[in-house]
Amino acid sequence: MEQTDEHYMRAAIMEAEKARGCNEVPIGAVIVLDGEIIAAAHNLRETEQNATAHAEILAIEEACKKLGTWRLENAKIYVTLEPCPMCSGAIILSRIKKVVYGAADPKAGCAGTLMNLLQDERFNHQSEVVEGVLKDECGKLLSDFFRNLREKKKLEKESKQ
Repeated sequence: MEQTDEHYMRAAIMEAEKARGCNEVPIGAVIVLDGEIIAAAHNLRETEQNATAHAEILAIEEACKKLGTWRLENAKIYVTLEPCPMCSGAIILSRIKKVVYGAADPKAGCAGTLMNLLQDERFNHQSEVVEGVLKDECGKLLSDFFRNLREKKKLEKESKQ
C-alpha cells in the first residue's frame, strides 16, 4: 500500500536524527520505489571528510546498488532539506521521478528557491517537485542543530579566555 508523503518524510527525518547523533548537519533522505523504501541515508560530510557525502547522493548510490542500475525512473526521493546543485544534478542524472523536500534552503536550494534545476526543460529529464512537507519539523532540526553548535563554540571561546 502506498503511504503518504508525510509517512516517507518521517523516515527521512529519522535519518536526519542519525546524522545529528554523529555531529553531522541533520539532513536525511529516503528513496521509495513501488511504496517500499529501497534506500536511506544521512549526511556524512564531516565523518567521511567528503564534500559529496550528502544524504541524497548516498541514498542514490545505495538505491542504484540495490537495483543494479543507475536509472531510478519510477523512484521518489524524500529529503528533509531542499537539494543543493550537486544533489539536484544527481537526481536529474539518475532520473528520479519525484522529489519531496521539507525545509527550503535559501543558501543552496535548487528545487525552486535559488533556481529550479529539477524542472529545467533544457535537461533531458525533469522531476516532479513537492515542497514543504513537514517543513516545520525539518526546519527545527536544522535550526536547533546550528543554535547548539553556536552555543558550544561560544562556550569553548569563553573557556579559553
